[in-house]
Order: sequence, then structure tokens, then C-alpha cells
Amino acid sequence: MPTIRREGPDDAEAIARVHVHGWQAGYAGIMPDEVLRRLNPAAWAQRRRDLGTADPAHPFVTLLAEVDGVVAGFATFGPYRNNQDRDDLDHRYGEILAMYVEPAYWGTGTGRELLAAARGGLAERDWTDYRLWVLADNARARRFYERAGLSPDGAESTYPVPLSGGRDPVRLRELRYAARLDG
Repeated sequence: MPTIRREGPDDAEAIARVHVHGWQAGYAGIMPDEVLRRLNPAAWAQRRRDLGTADPAHPFVTLLAEVDGVVAGFATFGPYRNNQDRDDLDHRYGEILAMYVEPAYWGTGTGRELLAAARGGLAERDWTDYRLWVLADNARARRFYERAGLSPDGAESTYPVPLSGGRDPVRLRELRYAARLDG
């Protein structure tokens, strides 16, 4: 079983690596290959540092799952983002903003442990309901969340995936899942 701990200031590279590998494996066949190929862990790590996600005062918390000292996954949670906007927060609901596991650890219980820890973190902040967004075509993730007791609540969104060369972005359908923390 993994060890769960809070993100620290030196974890940006490890989180970015898991994030990029999670996208590349989890979104293969969903997102354009050119998008997945150009993902840059160094750039994603710098973005994390710029956002200050390891700062204890940050509104979102990232938990890491470590297996034998290696970051195998992460989950980020906090207040619900209206229209998925980090600057427009609705403190009535909690949200899991991101959850990714290194593909080599899929099916090992790492994701279940991370989700349980994130749910615990949301409950500690006194939320009773939480939400998350998942790509409609991501059948694996949808099955995972449904087994964990979440279900679509009817809200949908479009996730724009930028393409190179000034082309119009690909628009992917997202579904919002919801559950009660006490249920």
C-alpha cells in the first residue's frame, strides 16, 4: 500500500511526471496524439511552482501517494471551481480537481487510497458534498469513480484542447460527477 503525504516544495517534478504519464496513457485515443506527444513535464513542474500549490495557504491541497519512496500518484482537492475557474470558488462544495496515478501503478489500489485520502481531506474541511469533472470518453476513469460511489449529476462542460499551428482547439465533452462524503 502507498504512503500518503501532502505535497512539499520539492515535489513539482515528480507530480508533473505522473501528470504527464497519466495524460499520455489515460487519454490515448481520446486526445489527439500530437497533444499527448508534446506534453512537457519540466513545463508542467514550473507551472506548479508558479501557482504555489505547495504553499500551505493555497486553497487547493495536493496529496501524494508514494510507493517505496517513488511518487506513484497524486490527488488535488479544494473548494468547487465555478465554471472550472480557480478564481471563482464556491465554498459550499468540495472538488477533486485532479487525480492521476502513474500507469505502472494502475490496478494496485493506489488510486483507491488517494481517493480515500482526498475524501478525508474534504471532510476535514467540513464539506458534505463533492464534485469532480471527467472526460465523457474516459471509460476507465468513469468506472473507477462509479465504483467509488460517484455518479454523473447531469452537468456537462466542454474541455478545449489547444492544437498547434493556430488551429481551432479540439473540444472534448466532460461530465460532472458528484457524491456525498457521508454516503
